[in-house]
Amino acid sequence: MNELEKTVMQVLDAYKSAVFAKDVDAFVSLYDQEVRVFDLWEKWSYNGIEAWRGMVMDWFNSLGTDRVDVEVDNVEISATDKLAMAHGFITYKGVSAEGKELRAMQNRLTWVLKQKDGTWKIIHEHTSAPVNAETSKVILQR
Repeated sequence: MNELEKTVMQVLDAYKSAVFAKDVDAFVSLYDQEVRVFDLWEKWSYNGIEAWRGMVMDWFNSLGTDRVDVEVDNVEISATDKLAMAHGFITYKGVSAEGKELRAMQNRLTWVLKQKDGTWKIIHEHTSAPVNAETSKVILQR
């Protein structure tokens, strides 16, 4: 893994830590002010950091005392010195305050990151899951 790929993985590790800590500020700091997010839930897109912050606050507040443990696998990264793209599979595991796994779901994740002033920021995020053609239900487990 080259240095640029390691840098993208560091952003991913910071994402996982911020989600587990339910730290809105740490989470949002990973994103560019003009971020555009195509999320799996509710809206077609979140445009700009304030719209995304609102979704993140709602998500973290909905958890109560539960936390979310994030795992990623099959991550592939392509990067230049100014722009990077990463995609892979992401698992969100709801865990109780005592650490017991309560539920889990999987998504496909794509990020586009841009280096600005020496810092890598996510400028676009896209999460998705396939839909069963017969039932029209989203498939949240691989």
